[in-house]
This record gives sequence, structure tokens and C-alpha cells, in this order.
Amino acid sequence: MRKAQPFINGCWINSGRPVVQVRSPYSGEIIGEQLLSTKEDVENALSSAFQAKKEIAGIPVYERANILKKASSLLDSRKETFAKFISEELGKPLKNTLDEVSRSVETLEQSAEEAKRLIGETIPGSASQRGTKALAMTFRVPVGVVAAITPFNAPLNLICHKIGPAFAAGNSVVLKPAPQTPLIAAELLKLLLEAGFPKHGINMVLGGAEVGQQIVQDDRVNVISFTGGVAASRNICDLAGMKKVLLELGGNAATIVHEDADLKRAAALCALTGYSNSGQSCISVQRIYVHETVVETFTKLFKEKVEQLKVGDPLSPDTDIGCLVDEKAAERVMNWIKEAVQSGAELITGGKQHGATVEPTVLLNPPKQSKVVCEEVFGPIVSIIPYCTIEEAIAETNNSSFGLQAGLFTNRMDVIYQAAKELEVGGVVINGTSNFRLDHWPYGGVKNSGIGREGPRYAIQEMTEMKMIVFQDPY
Repeated sequence: MRKAQPFINGCWINSGRPVVQVRSPYSGEIIGEQLLSTKEDVENALSSAFQAKKEIAGIPVYERANILKKASSLLDSRKETFAKFISEELGKPLKNTLDEVSRSVETLEQSAEEAKRLIGETIPGSASQRGTKALAMTFRVPVGVVAAITPFNAPLNLICHKIGPAFAAGNSVVLKPAPQTPLIAAELLKLLLEAGFPKHGINMVLGGAEVGQQIVQDDRVNVISFTGGVAASRNICDLAGMKKVLLELGGNAATIVHEDADLKRAAALCALTGYSNSGQSCISVQRIYVHETVVETFTKLFKEKVEQLKVGDPLSPDTDIGCLVDEKAAERVMNWIKEAVQSGAELITGGKQHGATVEPTVLLNPPKQSKVVCEEVFGPIVSIIPYCTIEEAIAETNNSSFGLQAGLFTNRMDVIYQAAKELEVGGVVINGTSNFRLDHWPYGGVKNSGIGREGPRYAIQEMTEMKMIVFQDPY
């Protein structure tokens, strides 16, 4: 049986801590256990990270890059094993977890490459009359200690998106993975240590909100990198004080299907990306705004594609849809479906629960104020909403407290330019859905969808400070 233990000051904590069983959300079977960190453990982890920051900053760039490359290579060689671990612990189908491991391999490799690109610039002083004999030079320096707090829905790749850039930049890390998925975090940490990661360069603590709160309010932490929900992020901001806070939060992502769109392509991609990982993605297709002249045809095509998705055992290579993270999440999703239908939405397909699994559900024209439209579903529900003009579709997309990503299907350049300019989101995908991300691109949103950008190059910028040296000619 697998075990997740705190890793503090270079050592695994083996006993003397509260033990919690880890069960597969799909089968209900016990697959492991985690040892929860105490307040003293968290204090020791913070102290260790603080004491190690100069050591980590002093590691030459090429060594940091080589360690990350070795970790990437090791992970690539164990792709199937890690994918199976994630599927067991999360209920995410192997199709999706194999992709997540491949992306994690890329994320670590890209972090290694970006470690070598911590460059600055020279700035002539003579742009000012007072600076005719001066020259400034800038370069990047590590912030010191990065707190990495990660969610359950992409439990491997999102850890890599924090640890990889943090170490590439020369920082020590305190990691707190999601309490629902501690086992995969422990497996990754073992792999990193095997690749040569300095044992004092990372500490891992396990537990719930109280563990995270103790970390984020500590003044020894310089940057907090958090992926999760809005409520937790507000709590972090209240506690953090004078720290840089990077927040990758949620969304109720919209995709617009205009009247000239390739409807078969749009329906196929929306079905594929609206239900992967049972919709547990912050850019999962949740709202599809379809032009009124093609909404009937699109709905028929979309229903056909959705009903072709295979729901079942996440460990089966043929499964498209596994389960949600637990039955409580499934019950919430079902309540939202019932609320929408009672408010006037038409249930096109799905809407049934089996344990932690909810069948892929399509709703037609739910009210604007229903939860499935205005809040983050984080489940296998997609709503189709007709619109008359592109201005209306853009306005409805923007009528949200979130703004992470949006998709648009059209071949009209005027519509593309208008949407790209006016959509209030961090990214717009043309002739694709909201749920498309490459790991080296800048990823993040506006409004309640977050602060800052992920992607190794962009995260490293956030996890370093600019230092300036000024040379003055004394003669």
C-alpha cells in the first residue's frame, strides 16, 4: 500500500502523526494512506526552507537545469506507472492521465531550459542629462522561499508548474498538495530526489486549510503560488501580508459557435473538452453560446458526440469519463442540474449519478442566473445558450465574475478581431474551445480567475526579483 508522508528538512516523517486512509473515488477501495502534518511540522518545514534558500540560490544554473532535465527523463520513462497512480487516486481516465504525465515531462524540461534564460539588460544613463557618465545593468535573483499550494484536478502537472520554475529560478520550496491527492505528490517528490534535487531544497507538508494558512501567513515565505478556488484565494490574500501572491483560480469558461462555424468540428471539440476529467478543469467548456440560426443543428450534433463518450472504470484504456473526486462533489453537481431544469432548462442528455460518477450532461437554454451558467460547475455539465448577434455573445461571455479563457468558432476575420479585442479573458482560442493549453504559453486570467501567469518562462519571472547595478564613471 502506498504512503504519503511529510518530507521535512531532508527527511521523511514515518510515524507519530495522524493517519488518514486514501480511497479510490471510483471503486471506494483503500489504495494508500497519508500522515498529516502537525503545526510543529509546518514550522520546521518553513524553517528548513528559509535556511536552505542561500544554498539553493548558490547552485549553478547548469546544475539546476541538469537536475530538472534528469527529472523530466525519469518521469518520461515511468509514464504509464504515474498515469495509473493518478487514475487510481483521482478517478481520472487513463487517456487523460497519460496526457497529464506527458505534459508534466514537458513542464519540467521547459523549466530546465528557462533556467538558462535568466537574463537582464543594460540601460544607458545618458537618456537623462544627469546620467551622461552612468550605466545601469539589471539581472534576476531568486525571491527566496516559494510556497506551492496545489489542487487535486491535475495533481502532477500543477505541482510541476510550481516546483519546476521555482527551482529553476534558484528558490527553495514548501509544497502543500491537495489532501485528496497526496500519493502522487509523494511519488513525484521521490522522483525529484532521485534526479538529484537537493533534499533541503524542498519540504512537503500534508493536510487541509489550516496547514495552508500557517504557511501563507509566515514572513519567511516570499512568494505564494496557489491554484484553487476563489474563497480560499481570498483567505490567502487576507493572511499573506506583504508577499507576492500568484493565483490561478477558476472559471465558467465560454465557447462561442458563430453562424459560419464548422459545426461538426465545433461539436466534436466541445464534447471532447467539456467532459474530460469529468469537467474538473478551470477552463473546461461550460457555456456554449451558439448562433440562433444553427443552434438546433449544433445541439443535435453535440448530443450525438456526447452520447458516444464511454463512461466507466478510469483504469480502462477505452474510458472517456471516469468519476468526480468524491460523492459529495457528484451530489453537488446533481443539485445544480436539478436547479437548472426546475428553472426552465431543457435536459438534452445525461443527468444521472452513479456513486461519484455523473453522466455527461447537456442542458439547453438554462436561465442566466442559474448556477450552471454564472458559477463554476467543475463537473460534467455543459449548457447550450442561443444568441442573436456576436455583440450579444461577447456581452454574455463577459457577464461573469471570471475571465480565464474563451473559445470561438468562426472563419470571419471581423468577428475574430472583435472577440479578441472585447472578450474579458486571459486567453482567446480561435477555432478551438476554451479548454486548450500548452504548458509553455502564458496561462492565467482576469477578474476572479486569478493574478499572474503560469508557464515556466512566465512563472520564473514572477518567482525572481530584478536587481539593478549602477556604474558611474569617476573621471
